[in-house]
Amino acid sequence: MMWLPKSLRALRRDVFFLVLLAVLVILGIAMPSRIPDWPSLVDWPTIAALAGLLLLTKAVESSGALNVAGHWLIERTATRRVAALCLVAATALLSMLLTNDVSLFVMVPLTLSMCRIARMPATRLVVFEALAVNAGSMLTPIGNPQNLFLWQQWNNGFGGFVWAMLPLVAVALVLLLVVTALAFPGKPLQVHEDSERRVDHSMLIVAAVLYIPFLVLADLHHAAWGLLGVLAVFLVFRRRIVATIDWGLLLTFVLMFIDLRMLAGLDGVKHFLGGLGLDQPAHLYATGALASQVVSNVPAAILLAEYSKDWRTIAWGVNAGGFGFVLGSLANLIALRLLGERKAWATFHLWSLPFFVVIGLIGWALL
Repeated sequence: MMWLPKSLRALRRDVFFLVLLAVLVILGIAMPSRIPDWPSLVDWPTIAALAGLLLLTKAVESSGALNVAGHWLIERTATRRVAALCLVAATALLSMLLTNDVSLFVMVPLTLSMCRIARMPATRLVVFEALAVNAGSMLTPIGNPQNLFLWQQWNNGFGGFVWAMLPLVAVALVLLLVVTALAFPGKPLQVHEDSERRVDHSMLIVAAVLYIPFLVLADLHHAAWGLLGVLAVFLVFRRRIVATIDWGLLLTFVLMFIDLRMLAGLDGVKHFLGGLGLDQPAHLYATGALASQVVSNVPAAILLAEYSKDWRTIAWGVNAGGFGFVLGSLANLIALRLLGERKAWATFHLWSLPFFVVIGLIGWALL
């Protein structure tokens, strides 16, 4: 087993992965005829895009550039509260423009580097960044996959989509910033000068040159070609980068796609949804929010689109459902895996579940 990458060996102790694997085994025993369909249930473009981003961000992190950027930020930030507000606001803003997962790949490694330099705890800050991408990305049709699906499905215009989502987003962002200000102390930040500041410029340049073309290819639905290009470069240039990315995260996502889409497609699930009175906005909203807690908000949006044409209510429900349990949004899982701390799962739910309840009720009232 020692020849396997560290992230794959760690899956033996990953409770979430083991639960997904157990569900897969049960589904395989219960429906053996569906096993040949499993590969088609995986969104391979998403997996390819995720793998490419893991490679590029690992290269930037390994170059030492984030360490230097962390020093720069700390030297211009007075307290932990101000630092948290700036990072959370920046993460939310980026998620509106670069999608929620890309924003996390940019901000979480930077945050971890900054926290190491200042010796401040990173867990709560990364958790709040996960909340930030869920809040910010709901504004635009390109902010997250469920919005992109609903936007393409009904062709409702970029501006019209933003306007429809604005009330819920405004409430979520204001609430998030207020809670952030209360959750982080006004303790001054201090730079520890013994931190390494050397930068591998060749590594950084290669990653920077590859980043934009990769994002363009992914946006044009050619993520697989982009991944092949990035993979080929690093296999020649820095092979150790390929070995050190989180392959366990990629495998976990593959299992999630199969498990969740199998569960969402069960006749019992479809029959249950058909009897919920989804022609009523309040029922549709609540179903979207609660279903996201079980099957994630992207499958929930796809499923509810079969029962209603009220895209605004579906969008509000599944985006509110991105908060709460970790399964609510794939971005939650990305943030926690990038952080790499077991205790972060409990911390995440400590903040995310109350946030889900509050946003869910406010959204219900604003319908």
